[in-house]
Parts: sequence; structure tokens; C-alpha cells
Amino acid sequence: MNVNYEQKNKLLLLEITEEIDHHTSEKIRRRADNEITRYMPRKVIFDFSNVTFMDSAGIGVVLGRYKMIKMLGGTLELKNVSLNLKKIFEMSGITKICPTTIKQAI
Repeated sequence: MNVNYEQKNKLLLLEITEEIDHHTSEKIRRRADNEITRYMPRKVIFDFSNVTFMDSAGIGVVLGRYKMIKMLGGTLELKNVSLNLKKIFEMSGITKICPTTIKQAI
């Protein structure tokens, strides 16, 4: 996962660079929690540009970070979500609580 923090805007960008499944979700969850705790951002953006697969473990990662950030008074956005991931997020209800942008076709 690549991390970029803009202090001026209190914006934390977390670019996920791997598939999100049972095996990788714990590593992503720990890293995201550490970065959120470290910077205490007002806005967190998960960038899904490089994610080609996600199972239910990914839903847990996103929902858990949403709750954490909301408790801290911040917001969570999902960026560059593929159409396949969008369907998963819609079925889970995440798109109702997190602004989501779709990945543009090349």
C-alpha cells in the first residue's frame, strides 16, 4: 500500500496496490489503522486503481476504517473503483455511506 499525507488539507490517501482477500486484509487493515492514528486526518481516501479482486474481507476493511474515521470526526471516500468492485460495495451498502468514484476506462 502506498501512503500520501497532505498536511495542509489533512488528507490521507491510501493507494491499495494488491488484491484484497482473507490473506491480505489484515495487513492492509493494520497499515491503514497505523496511518490514520499517526496523522489523524480529516479526510481519508482509499484509491482502488490497482485492485482487481476483492472479497468480503475487503468490505470489513472498508467498514472498519469508516467507523474509525467517523469516530475521529473525519470522512472516508472510495476512489477509482472498478465496476466489479462497485457492485460489491453497492450490495454491502457502503456506497450509501461513502462517496464513491468509478474508475475511468482507458
